[in-house]
Amino acid sequence: MATELVEPTEVVVPIDSEADLIQVRRVLRTEAVRAGLSLVDQTKLVTAGSELARNILIYAGDAGGELRVEQVRSGDRQGVRATFSDNGPGIEDVEAALTDGFSTNGSLGLGLPGSRRLVDDLSIRSAKGAGTTVVIVKWRR
Repeated sequence: MATELVEPTEVVVPIDSEADLIQVRRVLRTEAVRAGLSLVDQTKLVTAGSELARNILIYAGDAGGELRVEQVRSGDRQGVRATFSDNGPGIEDVEAALTDGFSTNGSLGLGLPGSRRLVDDLSIRSAKGAGTTVVIVKWRR
């Protein structure tokens, strides 16, 4: 079944500095509440989104990025779709990046795989030198 927007508006948050992470978390929490997500699912969405926004700061550098958040519906399900995009160097090997422990910067390598476990849907579109877009969806239960 196709996913459709509940309403034609979306919230856009630029991600260029550490201070923007606070706004990212606030917007995700607000939209999760609007969608009727439980407190646990709100927290999962905010945690996953915070990690993805931090990845933009770490990997895209001065190119920065943005978050777009929308209320969505698929059949009887309602939820929140968050799209994180940047114009950074891209991910050379998306499958490897989704593997626990894989890191290109010496971190624990839990960010993308952990985010995937926290949400209901996660997709990544990336190419070396062409930026990255990560879309996550959390559905109301």
